[in-house]
Amino acid sequence: MNTELLIKLTMVATFVLGFVLPFGYFYKGQKTKDRYKKTLTTNIVFVVAGILIAIVLAYNPQVALATAGEAATTAASSAGLATGLGYIAAALSTGLSCVGGGIAVASAASAALGAISEDGSIFGRSLIFVGLAEGVALYGLIISFMILGQL
Repeated sequence: MNTELLIKLTMVATFVLGFVLPFGYFYKGQKTKDRYKKTLTTNIVFVVAGILIAIVLAYNPQVALATAGEAATTAASSAGLATGLGYIAAALSTGLSCVGGGIAVASAASAALGAISEDGSIFGRSLIFVGLAEGVALYGLIISFMILGQL
């Protein structure tokens, strides 16, 4: 059987076993904390196992033993690898900074609303703290644009 087909089937099985079945089990029954922990553990185990199986299937010893004539092809593909990793870095800088900014805004905004309800004169000061928390996401976006500009 073709290796690419095996990898695709493995990834489909990983999706079904790692996401569909555990969360179907969780939503079908009573939603308790223990049931959620079992679902999450099953999810992590199946996804990691599926990815490891796909990596083992994708490993080809013929590629690892490239000859000197194929070195030019390998050098050309490493430029593609660098570009791909650059895109991943840009995505991670934007995504993680937005998640961190969201957590900071959630804390700062709820505290600001509580403080404003007691004393309306501190609206301006509380707005500054919420804006500073949002700035974290903007910094990540700027870094992402800088990375994309270098690609």
